[in-house]
Amino acid sequence: MTTPIVDFVRSYAQSGTARLHMPGHKGQSLLGFEPLDITEICGADELYAPEGIIAESEANATRLFGTAHSYYSTEGSSQCIRAMLFLALQGAPQNGRRPVLLAARNAHKALLYAAALLDFDIRWLWPSAQAEGALCSCPVTAEALTGALHALAQQGISPFGVYVTSPDYLGGVQDIPALAAVCRAQGVPLLVDNAHGAYLRFLPQNCHPIAQGAAMCCDSAHKTLPVVTGGAYLHLGHNAPVQDEAAVRGALALFGSTSPSYLILQSLDACNAVLAGDYPRRLVQCCAALEGLRRSLNKTAAARQCPVPLAVAGAQQEPMKLTLDAAALGCTGTALADALRRAQLECEYADPRYVVLMFTPENPPQDYTSCKRCWNSFWLLCLPGCSAPRTGQGSLPPCSSRRRSAVPSGRRCWAHRCVSRCTRRWGGCAPCPRCPARPPSLWRSAARRSPRRPSS
Repeated sequence: MTTPIVDFVRSYAQSGTARLHMPGHKGQSLLGFEPLDITEICGADELYAPEGIIAESEANATRLFGTAHSYYSTEGSSQCIRAMLFLALQGAPQNGRRPVLLAARNAHKALLYAAALLDFDIRWLWPSAQAEGALCSCPVTAEALTGALHALAQQGISPFGVYVTSPDYLGGVQDIPALAAVCRAQGVPLLVDNAHGAYLRFLPQNCHPIAQGAAMCCDSAHKTLPVVTGGAYLHLGHNAPVQDEAAVRGALALFGSTSPSYLILQSLDACNAVLAGDYPRRLVQCCAALEGLRRSLNKTAAARQCPVPLAVAGAQQEPMKLTLDAAALGCTGTALADALRRAQLECEYADPRYVVLMFTPENPPQDYTSCKRCWNSFWLLCLPGCSAPRTGQGSLPPCSSRRRSAVPSGRRCWAHRCVSRCTRRWGGCAPCPRCPARPPSLWRSAARRSPRRPSS
C-alpha cells in the first residue's frame, strides 16, 4: 500500500529547501515533529480540493474500508458529524417545514452543536425501561424505530435522517442491519456515529456500519487505530443521499480549518499501510486476549457471589472495550477508576456505575499483565449483597435545537443532575468536552421559550 503523503513530506524535509512559508517554526525542532509539519505548498495538494497525494491516499482508504468514498478529516469526528448532517439536510426533500432528525438519546454533544449550527430540531429515541440505567447507552430496536417513524408520520413529519451512536461509550453496539432495513423501507438515511468503531471493518466478520447498510458514518481513526489525535474519516455508502464529491468536500470545508494539519494527514496515510498489512491478524489476537480477560473476571465474580458480573459481555458488546460494572465490587465506577489509577492504569471513562478500559493491538503485553495483577486486590472491595446504582432518564422535556438553545439561558444547570464524572467536573452550564450529550436540563429554559417547541 502506497503512502504518498508521508513520502512527499519526508522528501521535502530532507531536501534542504528554504522554508519561506508557514508555519513559523520553519522546521526547526522544538518538540521533534517540526521538520514534518508543513502547509499546502506546491505538490502537497489541498485537503478540500485534492488532485494529487491526498486524493491518492484517500483512494487507498476507500479501497480498504470498502465504501463509495472515504474522506479524511483532521478535526476529528466532530467535523465529520456536522458535515454528515449538513449533507443529509441537503439531500432531504424540501417541504417547507422545520427539519427534524430522529436520534438516539445517547448522542455525543457534537450532535447538539450541529443542530444549533444547522438549525434543525431533534426528536429523541429513548431507551426502554429494561435498558434504563446508563447515561451512555440507548439500545434501539427495529420495532421501536418503526414505531417512532410511524408516530412522526402521523404528525406529518418526515425526518431527514435517523441518527444512532454505535458503538457507544460503554461498548454497546446497535443492530445496524435491522435499523438500516427499517430506514430503507421508510426512505430515510441511516446516519451512524461510529467514532469508536473504525476497527470494525477489519474484524474477520466485517461489522462496519457502511457494510451493514448505513448511508453515512463517521469514524474517529485516532480512537481505535494507530492514528494521532484528530484523524478521522467521513464514509459514504452507495446509498448516501449525496454522492457529489464537490458537495461533500464543501460540507467538510464549511466546518473545518483552512489550515489542516499535515501531521494528522501523514498519520492517516501511514495508517493505510498498517491496515493493509498484518493489522487484522493482530486485531484478532487483541480481541481474543480481552475475551479471555472478561471470562476470567466474570468467573471469579461468580465464585465470590458478586451481585452482577464484573465485565460487561454479550453479543451486543464490541470486542475492544473492557467495560467494568463496579457494582460487582460494591463500589462506584469513579472509586474503581481511582483505584485503577493508583495501580497506574488510566481508564478511558468512568461514571457512578461503569469504568471503560480501551485496548487496541498497539497495547504492549505488559498492559495486560498489569491489569491481571491488580484484580486480586480489587476483589477485597467486594461487598456481597450490594445493589447496583441506577440512573434513570427522569421527567425531561423534549429538546428544541434552535440556535438560541445552544446558548445558556442564565438558569444554572445543577451538577448533581449530570451523572458522568466528566460532566460534574465541568459543572455549571459548561458541557463536558469528552462525554455524550448531557441530559437536556441545559436546554430546558430555552426550549420553553422556543416558538416552535416540538411536541412530546
